[in-house]
Amino acid sequence: MTKTLEEYTKDELIDIIKGLKHRKKFGLVWEDKPEEIVRLCEANLPVVEEVSERAIEKLKDAPTSFIIEGDNYHSLTALNYTHAGKVDVIYIDPPYNTGNKDFLYNDRYIDSEDTFRHSKWLSFMSERLRLAKELLANDGVIFISIDDNEHSYLRILCNQIFGEENFLTNLNIQVRYAGKSLNEEKAFKPLFEYVLVYAKNSKLFEPNRPKEQYTSDKFIYQVEELGKGDEIEVNGQKVTVFKKGQWKLVKHEDGANNLLKETWISGSIYTTMSYGKVFQSVVEPRLAEDGLGSLYKVHGRGDDGLGYRYYTAPQKANATRGKMYSGMPLSRVEEMGTVEGAIRLAPIPNFYDFSADFGNIRHEGGIGFNSGKKPVKMLKQLINYHKRTDVTVLDFFAGSGSTGHAVIEANKDDGGNRRFILCTNNEANIAEEVTYPRISNVINGYAGYKGIPSNVRYFKTSLIPRQQTDDQTRIELVARSTDMICLREDTFEAIIDTKMFKVFGNNEHYSAIVFEPEAIVLLKDALEKLKDSKAIHIYVFSLSNDTYESDFADLERTHDLRPIPESILEVYRRIHKDQNVRLGA
Repeated sequence: MTKTLEEYTKDELIDIIKGLKHRKKFGLVWEDKPEEIVRLCEANLPVVEEVSERAIEKLKDAPTSFIIEGDNYHSLTALNYTHAGKVDVIYIDPPYNTGNKDFLYNDRYIDSEDTFRHSKWLSFMSERLRLAKELLANDGVIFISIDDNEHSYLRILCNQIFGEENFLTNLNIQVRYAGKSLNEEKAFKPLFEYVLVYAKNSKLFEPNRPKEQYTSDKFIYQVEELGKGDEIEVNGQKVTVFKKGQWKLVKHEDGANNLLKETWISGSIYTTMSYGKVFQSVVEPRLAEDGLGSLYKVHGRGDDGLGYRYYTAPQKANATRGKMYSGMPLSRVEEMGTVEGAIRLAPIPNFYDFSADFGNIRHEGGIGFNSGKKPVKMLKQLINYHKRTDVTVLDFFAGSGSTGHAVIEANKDDGGNRRFILCTNNEANIAEEVTYPRISNVINGYAGYKGIPSNVRYFKTSLIPRQQTDDQTRIELVARSTDMICLREDTFEAIIDTKMFKVFGNNEHYSAIVFEPEAIVLLKDALEKLKDSKAIHIYVFSLSNDTYESDFADLERTHDLRPIPESILEVYRRIHKDQNVRLGA
């Protein structure tokens, strides 16, 4: 509950002041309406527990993906313990807040007449995006679908949360045909939606750019020197100047490795590239003396082996820019002589026409769910902007399960080992009747669609009420955190199952949970009987945050010790502290 001023401690007030002091000077300021589901986490601890009968295992030794049913704020809170810094790609398709009962806040649909319509949506999104940011790996990326209703607000909100310097692009997605009939009352027909793209750190994320063959097609020019020219020095640079009439430009029909390419010195090339700097320091100071149409042979430049580059002065009196003529880099010439040829990275366009795919979307995945569904083709493209094929992909507005479908197909396309985490509530039974059946269909096959073997486990969120004493809460949390620890460790095969301790494993390591310190001796004896040397991560229950390091000193197997529930509670405390500072609660 919100405190009165008198109820704050001195340290709490200092934390609030620090939080206000570090707010950005430019950004969104809105009436932050507390969300009941967020407040609920202050009095309860969220955990995730497996529904084992819904597990699907079709591919041995392959990654396991997860579906988590429950409010996504609860799911994201739990994932901050299990997957902080482990998610490579996030895609979300949040409610667009159209005013047509697509956005539920505090158990009430928000309509277009709600005075706090945008504030409530911003508060809702802000809390979830802040939690999601902590899940992203340092080289991770997030894609957010949105339309005109909240696009401008979301852009500023994301600038605040992820940093404006980490904004990568705004993808413009055509979602319907121009000729498709819509409400005649609208004067303008919306054809586009958008996908905002942010990196956790733009300096670390390198998108998987399209590749194209590097050719000599643009190398079609030849400069003929008709005289010796005047050799001078300009700002420490050796230059040969050819006045108009002392040189000639020849344009060939076909490109060749030994010809030159033409580059306009304008725009960002003029302001930021080395070509532009040379034009500014060499050509511009000579314009008045040498006149229009002059040619400058700047020596000691280029990677084409020629030892110079040509620059031209403007050709007309009202022009300010010229051109550069350069040869093909020697490295490219060498690459073109190989079997693979020379490959260049092309820029990623920010417009895509998926209108046909949106038009045929209704039965993708074998379910007749259409509201908010996104085409698998589009989602695969977004996922594949990450270079690795073993990424973890999170969608915490999973709804129809399209993101999971896309991940499974992407793995089939290139033999990758991607995994997904889908978080969805069960409003109108969507988790049970749409999300899970769709993923099951994709794995097992449906209506002529051949199944793609994959592994999926199903979890539900639940809340543990804080008890009268901290010790009671801790005991209950440890008793119900087994599945959450298995999710964190990716160890689901039960190796040893007793009341006092449990051991789980995968191909790489073990995880153990010790519920009573007295069981440490029994655990060590059991580990000695395992006929391998795999490392083990040991979670030890302790009311005092003790890892019992001395008790494990003689354990020869590689291991690390993690106290529970303190390591879980520490994450939850941080989340609630940050949230309270923002709300001034």
